[in-house]
Amino acid sequence: MKKSNRFIVYFILILLLVLCICPFYIMIINATHSTDELMVGLYLLPGTKLITNYHNLYQMINIWNGFINSTVISVSVTILSTYFGALTAFGLSKYDFPGKKIVYAVIMASMMIPAQLGIIGFFKLCKFMKLLDTFIPLIVPSIANAGTVFFVHQYMEQTIADSLIESARVEGCGEFRIFNKIVFPLSKPAVSTMAIFNFVASWNNFFTPMIILFNKNNFTIPLLIMNLRGAFNRDLGATYCAIAMSIVPIILIYSLISRNITKGLMAGAVKG
Repeated sequence: MKKSNRFIVYFILILLLVLCICPFYIMIINATHSTDELMVGLYLLPGTKLITNYHNLYQMINIWNGFINSTVISVSVTILSTYFGALTAFGLSKYDFPGKKIVYAVIMASMMIPAQLGIIGFFKLCKFMKLLDTFIPLIVPSIANAGTVFFVHQYMEQTIADSLIESARVEGCGEFRIFNKIVFPLSKPAVSTMAIFNFVASWNNFFTPMIILFNKNNFTIPLLIMNLRGAFNRDLGATYCAIAMSIVPIILIYSLISRNITKGLMAGAVKG
């Protein structure tokens, strides 16, 4: 590559990096300024009101209880959706059974239907089962995650050879052992990718918890932040402080799980 072309590529990449980081930077900077300061204009340098904003935030909502609730829900959703999604993908990818194509088509078709269309029926079902204002309706349905099934299924089809599974069966391995000890570890790049997406989607989920949860002690982070943004609340500093705090777990999860993506890809490249 010529030096001029390389310079253009690096310039575009740096520009994109700045555009991606800029909103987060401004959000963090705003969390350090008071409401009066934020009403004046945009600041590029940090202020001195971070502790004050945090104290105001803590007096208005129980932010740490919201963190616990969101963590319990999001971690449970991530574990269930990735494991059972990968298990379903394994069955559809490596087994032949009557109606296999129909089952796969139904799962794919379910991805085209917005979840909001079934919210009334979902609410009535939760009311009938007396599950309203609990975490169960927010966690258990994640077992059936069509997006995870589709993504992991495509990965297994392309990277995991049928001969490897047959060899394990010849050695006497059971089907669940084959999945847990061979297929699931080999699917780490795909599983890790979907784990990140599922965690972020669950952590930022606002619509379903708003319908299901009523007790403020059960509220998740998005619901608590929405309470801060009420019509009679003008504490912008506290609001920005809550938003800045809410993205920390997402960054941590991405930093921890994304290593499995690169490691899995590099391992496959070396073995290939």
